[in-house]
Amino acid sequence: MSKFVYIIGTADTKLEELLWLKSCLCSASVDSHIIDVSTGSSNAFHVNNQVDISSAQIAAYHPDGKDAVFCGERGKAVTAMATALARFLQSTVEDISGLIGIGGSGGTALIASAMQTMPIGMPKLMVSTMASGNVEGYVAGMDIAMLYTVTDLNGLNYLSRTILANAANMIAGAVNLAIDHDHIQQPVLGLTMFGVTTPCINQLVALLGEEYESLVFHATGNGGTSMERLIEGRGIVGVLDITLTEVADLLFGGVLACNETRLDCIAQTQTPWIGSAGALDMVNFSERSSIPERYAHRQFVEHNAQVTLMRTTPEENYQLGVWIGNKLNLCNGPVRFIIPEGGFSALDAPGQPFFDPQARQAFKEGLESTVIQTAQRQIIKTPHHINAPEFCSLVIEQFQNVMQHQGTAYDSTPGKSL
Repeated sequence: MSKFVYIIGTADTKLEELLWLKSCLCSASVDSHIIDVSTGSSNAFHVNNQVDISSAQIAAYHPDGKDAVFCGERGKAVTAMATALARFLQSTVEDISGLIGIGGSGGTALIASAMQTMPIGMPKLMVSTMASGNVEGYVAGMDIAMLYTVTDLNGLNYLSRTILANAANMIAGAVNLAIDHDHIQQPVLGLTMFGVTTPCINQLVALLGEEYESLVFHATGNGGTSMERLIEGRGIVGVLDITLTEVADLLFGGVLACNETRLDCIAQTQTPWIGSAGALDMVNFSERSSIPERYAHRQFVEHNAQVTLMRTTPEENYQLGVWIGNKLNLCNGPVRFIIPEGGFSALDAPGQPFFDPQARQAFKEGLESTVIQTAQRQIIKTPHHINAPEFCSLVIEQFQNVMQHQGTAYDSTPGKSL
């Protein structure tokens, strides 16, 4: 069965652009279908064979029917059409080779939210007037590429033709030159890393050898979100969540915050999980001038011109322990939290600016006073630093024990399995 690139946009305002994209994809030998997501009730573009899938056909996928989409209120209609489009794409996912959307503010919100429900690895490109600013809400930890239109999407001109042709060729390249991953047989693990925990993660990946496919996620807020999307899709069999710094940013106003739902998917999926306190000694801000006034008296390290790190206090570390502990109490699958009493990051070590045994002790007290320990849910303490070989060996030992109980055996000797 042939697969198609779906070209998605509002035909009532952007028909010329949609047709131009289809002609460019045709020139690149890529089959495509135009999907109209206009929130007016007209079906004329489909009747006139200008689009392949009408807005009425998409709207019918809304759980409350197409009347929920064609309600006459733009804001509600756009939200409802986004729901309908997501359900349509999910129902036809096996037929899709790639997605390309075009839109202004409303169209981008509509199409991008539906793209977020598609599998990671499927080519997704959003051509948008909104792509020059903060795109976090549109990307949401997914592999959605965004291309700025430069001019508004208001009919074709020499510049819009060029940019849209570039977009079509980007998708065509992704589709025509797709890599076959069917040969990958290793189970997949998720690991979280920050610059100050890189030595630890590098050691763990080396110890895991070739028996596992190690996916390392940068703990920047979106990194944790991306990892958990894969966990929800059962694409990851185990997690070494060593670096939870995103939680510190969430609780104390940093710029690399995770969502409040962080760790919920571990409880929901019961995925084997080993966590630690990586980089909980810091909250991340942008340039020094961006730091809130309430933190003016605090201890800082300027990582670079755009990144300033603030040391967390003992009181904040206690709160972190309680927050994480409450999340772990929801987990009935195998979870192990390993506290590296020798230091939480490269900056939290003897002679380094964030070295603070009292803060680490406060975290331990917050966590231990909150977690209800069971055979499945355990706190483990080690005197070693998070980047020490001894800590990494302990992580692998616990990983081995957990996976054995899951029916998956692993030998910490590189390249060997039990």
